[in-house]
Amino acid sequence: MATAPEAKRIPVTRRRFGDVTVDDYAWLRDRDDPDLLPLLEAENAFTDEVMAPTRPLQERIFSEIKERTQETDLSVPHRKGAWWYYSRTEEGKAYRIHCRRPDDGSGAAIDPDEATEAVILDENALAEGHDYLSVGVADVSPDGNLLAYSVDHAGNEEHTLRVRDLRTGDDLAEAIPGTSYGFAWAADSRTCFYTTLDAAQRPWRLHRHVVASDPPDGGADALVHQEDDERFFVGVGASRSGDLVVMSLESKVTSEVWLLDSQRPTDRFRVVEPRRQGVEYSIAHSGAHLYVLCNDGAPNFALWRAPLAEPGRAGWEPVIAHRDDTRLDGVEAFARHLVVHVRTAGTTGLRVLDLVSDGVGARRDLAFDEDVRTVGPGVNEEFDTSTYRFSYQSLVTPPSVFCEDVATGERTLLKRQPVLGGYDPAAYESARLWARAGDGAEVPISAVWKRGVPRDGTAPCLLYGYGSYEASMDPWFSIARLSLLDRGVVFAVAHVRGGGELGRRWYEGGKLLAKPNTFGDFVACARHLVDGGWTTPGRLVARGGSAGGLLMGAVANLAPELFRAVIAEVPFVDALNTILDPSLPLTVIEWEEWGNPMESEDVYRCMRSYTPYENVQPVRYPAIFATGGLSDPRVGYHEPTKWVQHLRRTVTNRDDRPILLRMEMGAGHGGPSGRYDAWRHEAEILAFALWQVGVEGPAPGTPDSDQRSSSA
Repeated sequence: MATAPEAKRIPVTRRRFGDVTVDDYAWLRDRDDPDLLPLLEAENAFTDEVMAPTRPLQERIFSEIKERTQETDLSVPHRKGAWWYYSRTEEGKAYRIHCRRPDDGSGAAIDPDEATEAVILDENALAEGHDYLSVGVADVSPDGNLLAYSVDHAGNEEHTLRVRDLRTGDDLAEAIPGTSYGFAWAADSRTCFYTTLDAAQRPWRLHRHVVASDPPDGGADALVHQEDDERFFVGVGASRSGDLVVMSLESKVTSEVWLLDSQRPTDRFRVVEPRRQGVEYSIAHSGAHLYVLCNDGAPNFALWRAPLAEPGRAGWEPVIAHRDDTRLDGVEAFARHLVVHVRTAGTTGLRVLDLVSDGVGARRDLAFDEDVRTVGPGVNEEFDTSTYRFSYQSLVTPPSVFCEDVATGERTLLKRQPVLGGYDPAAYESARLWARAGDGAEVPISAVWKRGVPRDGTAPCLLYGYGSYEASMDPWFSIARLSLLDRGVVFAVAHVRGGGELGRRWYEGGKLLAKPNTFGDFVACARHLVDGGWTTPGRLVARGGSAGGLLMGAVANLAPELFRAVIAEVPFVDALNTILDPSLPLTVIEWEEWGNPMESEDVYRCMRSYTPYENVQPVRYPAIFATGGLSDPRVGYHEPTKWVQHLRRTVTNRDDRPILLRMEMGAGHGGPSGRYDAWRHEAEILAFALWQVGVEGPAPGTPDSDQRSSSA
């Protein structure tokens, strides 16, 4: 086997609350160190060499993904004003093409083969000459004449905002650098609002710009708001009604909303309800009222109605009361109805409420057949409408777009993602399982497998987890995953504490000083799968990314004997050192998620007990495949790099359990941006997993399936 790269060691001593640690790889944070890029390039070369025997498998998986994907495809058109908007993909092109066609006045969706298509934004053209592309904003003005769009070519999530005249197809002089994702047009279709980043990559300023009037680089644009509290992000958007520009100021646990009449863009914003620590709320607008989703005295959130003229807390009227068993995740307002996003027993749902003259009338929950599913909002840009679009998918059902008449309940399937090659959902089974954590908590698991997979412990299994920021890993369909399922792999998602699957208390049970519950839950799920005959430790792979990468590093330390391999994508594995350094991007913001180890000894001791980099043990570990992005603004490239170096120096692995790092040199947190590069990236990760569990050949039923190896 090739020799793994070794980084130089420059000991740095840290002292905190009587604890003394030595960090040999702190120097890796220095982008200007001349040894950094050669080390990262050597890591990639090492990974190439170790993974070389899997290259035929990688190519097979890439081909399977490509052959199952309808490369030339069209999204469901949606109407906004006088136009129908949609996007399409073309075979051989890596990025989407955004288009529109005029509405013929009938109210019916356009036929893509009729009328004249206007391409408003071709991402492939934007990507020419660049290794990376991300579009942050793509927003058409209310009159339909201008497109504001922003582009990131580095992967660092700093965008340049531009404006295109859709009547001519030409870009105007506007080119405003350093912008974030927030954007809103005012009603005049000339004035717009955007956010910019501070040195810590935090959206902290809201600006007002007048197209073709103010300086095109934004240099003299009016500063509307500057958020000096480093815990808060600034966001901006327009209400669906088009009547309001909405500025949101949000920390991890507190929020504040400000409103502006869209017809009067130079007026001052006015606050809905001043911020109070620990109180979160969001708003939707219809007519003379706001509909406010808030957790004040309601951990799982409740819904209130407030007068737009005097929206403060004193005037709120209850619409949906708080329930311990139901989390309200969001609310959408239309001219004559509301749609509330709900979550009960870990399952998502949608509830429609009628708006009547004196308040809120009849309500009903939309019905669905599958228990292990995910439903959510679709594209609904029209405010005055009697229909609602929603998305639906499950572990076996491809992403689907439905339209429902909110009055009659009549439902129409508009599109289901094609899966080429004769995909039959009946060939697969899915179920909700429950594992018992060490403290008695019941932890849900969503699992899918191909019919006929034995329950005798011989099947390989990939267990995915996240468990932070109240993010819910609701069941999703994946074409790439079929390459695992068809090779007999069971796929499962551990819905561990720290996520939001079972409501706010589920989240709070896996954050701050309760963070170790996240890791214990994942281990409990893994043991449940082993004890239930789904797999064995020698055929079990764990996977997670970002904060889920922290989970991967923690469980590798906690139960290294339980997993054959661990895949940690852009992993937050140097958590303690990062959270101790307020000069790093996002650190101050993160204190409300993890705690502040600079001020609290309890927080320090807790983080010190689980942070992966600090707790590597000199025992045999699972094989490790870590990824990183040199431009990543969320998890620094140095974190997986330090972790991999420390692992190699400490653990007792042999060549059959390699420790690998794949560093994307021209991308950020999300990995490669073009779909073909993303498929190759996924193919490498899946090939690593299959290689480690002894599945090295094609899926059964393919022409060369007799070459399949099943050696353990």
